[in-house]
Amino acid sequence: MHARLTGNHMNVRTLCLAILNFGEATGYEIRKKTQEGVFSYFINASYGSIYPALTQLTKDGLVSCRPLMQSGRPNKKIYTLTEKGRQAFIEALQSPPGEDIFKSEFLMIMMCSDLVAPEKLSELIDARIKWLDDKVAYLRGVIEQVEADGVHFAVSCGIAAYESSARHLRENRHLVERSAGKALAGGKPSSSASSGETSCG
Repeated sequence: MHARLTGNHMNVRTLCLAILNFGEATGYEIRKKTQEGVFSYFINASYGSIYPALTQLTKDGLVSCRPLMQSGRPNKKIYTLTEKGRQAFIEALQSPPGEDIFKSEFLMIMMCSDLVAPEKLSELIDARIKWLDDKVAYLRGVIEQVEADGVHFAVSCGIAAYESSARHLRENRHLVERSAGKALAGGKPSSSASSGETSCG
């Protein structure tokens, strides 16, 4: 009987198994992958949650750990996915995923554009477009280095999402720029309905 990962949806331990599915890694490397690169897009994992997850996975026999001796420096721990861990990960992949969570401080600012100075709003939009373009460039670099179809598919989905957002901003920025700052001078907020319930100003 295979060990089960707790919870109905994927968690930090599942993410660690996913990383190790592509090869052994140190705790530092696993932690870095959860904060940077393609694995950072899947599950929120704080720095402090990785090592407790690896400790529990080791206790459960889902990963193995061996020391790597280093001269003049602290020894490293190398984590490897065990067969038991591989089966647990496969089982987790068969479960329906949780809903994707999307939060955006940027969109909250855009929703209240009538309270943002015009020049500031334009700066924010320019910066966001550059950020999106940089994300696309980074992921295109990643996709050139992968061969697995699943990785290619996941990364290309990310590229499509970022490109779509950047295109939407370029094509529709005038909708918020024309209302920028109107409520600052006491004018009628551009987003207000007759009742005023949707106004930010």
